[in-house]
Amino acid sequence: MKVIGINGSPRAEGNTTLALREMASELKAAGIEMEILHIGDKPIRGCMACGACGRNKDERCIITNDPVNDAIQKMKDADAIVLGSPVHYANIGGTMKCFCDRVFYVTASNGGLFAGKVGASVVAVRRSGGSAAWQALNYYLTISNIAIAGSTYWSVVHGALPGEAAQDLEGLQTVRNAAKNIARMLGAETSDYDRGARTNFIR
Repeated sequence: MKVIGINGSPRAEGNTTLALREMASELKAAGIEMEILHIGDKPIRGCMACGACGRNKDERCIITNDPVNDAIQKMKDADAIVLGSPVHYANIGGTMKCFCDRVFYVTASNGGLFAGKVGASVVAVRRSGGSAAWQALNYYLTISNIAIAGSTYWSVVHGALPGEAAQDLEGLQTVRNAAKNIARMLGAETSDYDRGARTNFIR
């Protein structure tokens, strides 16, 4: 079994990466490989609404000078998809938005390439807007016939500087529990849910 994680952060070693690696570690314990694809530092433009992907039916976007088409095939071949993004102005990062708009439009225009897969979302935020961005990512999954893996809270980790999310014990607990649900939905055995961490950010 294979999970593909999409990292929409411009920072290669930021808090979105930290959260995705936490999920990867949990999935590895269940015998599931997770590849993290970093796209957030790439020059990815938005959808041109040209409709070529629907006319050509070749599972490709007509724009070919960025990682979108390779990512589509990796996501198609995976059993589960995890979308990860930082929070910018209470929403997902601009590059991640452009990426998702094109990827999910191509897949919908080519017979629903992701239908039946398992999916989850995770976001990293300094203070607020996390649940709004998390929900924005889930819109792409739910419209694509992807079964959402929930958790014991919304999968949001808090931290401003790279690595600060390691202090968000409850956020990381939530991310691990989402990974456990991905594993269970894929038929793997996992340990029981992590509980007990409770983190408040007043300092």
